[in-house]
Amino acid sequence: MAPIIELLVVWLISFGFNLIPFAGPSNLFIASTAALSLHSADPETLIAVGFLVALGATMAKSIHYLVTFFASKHLNEKRRQLLDADAAKIKRWAFLILYAAAATPIPDEPVVIPLGLMKYSPTKFFTAFFLGKISITIIGAYLGAWSENAFTPWLSQEAMIILSITLTVAVTIILLKVNVAKVIERIFKRKISLPKNQ
Repeated sequence: MAPIIELLVVWLISFGFNLIPFAGPSNLFIASTAALSLHSADPETLIAVGFLVALGATMAKSIHYLVTFFASKHLNEKRRQLLDADAAKIKRWAFLILYAAAATPIPDEPVVIPLGLMKYSPTKFFTAFFLGKISITIIGAYLGAWSENAFTPWLSQEAMIILSITLTVAVTIILLKVNVAKVIERIFKRKISLPKNQ
């Protein structure tokens, strides 16, 4: 097992990078690099690295989530009601969507910020995000222990930043300006009204 101080540094690095909106590197890469720097193939150390990277990422993104969670109180009553209606419609899938965002290379903010605005359960948020992150960070730690070239990013860092900002702005504007509930209702009404093939 690696020394406690080195593991604490792993957590701090993960927390610090994930605290930067839109620009943090992949947590798979953070875990892989951390495992490489510790020069250890010990399973306990690799699991600890994965756990601490996931914990740091989840705590940092929870701050982003809580900022939007409490900021949503300042929305006008009509917009608040619309967001509540939208939240009720996606409530069933929110946990899986958040897990997928955390466990894949897609940007986190386009999912984290809207769920904060919708006042999604903080406990469920933390749980889903942590489970998603630890799914990839333990893998990243093992990859880092096996090979320096284990991880090749799908997109450049600049492309990920641009994509993350664009998606976050787009989703936030849609939530604040569009009545998503009415759009969904219209889509379902159209499907129901289409004539069936004989």
